[in-house]
Amino acid sequence: MKAMDPRPEKAGFPVGLTLAALILFVGLIALGVWQVERLAWKRDLIARVDVRIHAAPVPAPASATQADEYRRVTATGAFLHDKAALVQAATVRGAGYWVLTPLRQANGVILLVNRGFVPPEAKARYDRPQGVVRVTGLLRLTEPGGGFLRSNDPAADRWYSRDVAAITTARNLRSIAGYFIDAQAGPSPDVLPVGGLTVVSFPNNHLQYAITWFILAAMVAGAYSLVMRQSGKDRRG
Repeated sequence: MKAMDPRPEKAGFPVGLTLAALILFVGLIALGVWQVERLAWKRDLIARVDVRIHAAPVPAPASATQADEYRRVTATGAFLHDKAALVQAATVRGAGYWVLTPLRQANGVILLVNRGFVPPEAKARYDRPQGVVRVTGLLRLTEPGGGFLRSNDPAADRWYSRDVAAITTARNLRSIAGYFIDAQAGPSPDVLPVGGLTVVSFPNNHLQYAITWFILAAMVAGAYSLVMRQSGKDRRG
């Protein structure tokens, strides 16, 4: 009978561990690089929006894309106060409503204007200017669907987002520009609705995320190095 070798069998090279560590390391580095790219994109977006907000107003366009959002625009026309919609709002002044009123321009095109905020107790007694008015504000893209975890209910005239298509359809309006204007603050802060409450804020946590992914990648590399050193000691032993 063959005698057993008392020496322990030498451990083989941990190919599976190396492959798993390599995949994880490369994946984490890729995520970190992606966040760096997102950081550059977000900073460029913030800079471009800042330029639009502080630029001189231009005539309101017939249509708009994301490249036009937050651009200062101006429009002239007559408000259709009987077609206004109250949209639930949460602002620095508390909870209440945005007053979205159609503005019929001389060419017949209708713009939806967010005239500003009114508290619940004043939703029926805000100022309604008559005749031709001039509106200046920020161009905003439509907000379809709803908000506050609730869907818009046109049949009940309950609105939780500034959905241009849904509001104008419910008001039986035609020839509508597919965006709305957030009106700037008026000459008197005591006159309702209160304009100029647009919050322009873009979350920018990409640098933190990038650092996190790179740290995790370094931890994977460090853990793999420790395991390999220990494995080498075991093989030599």
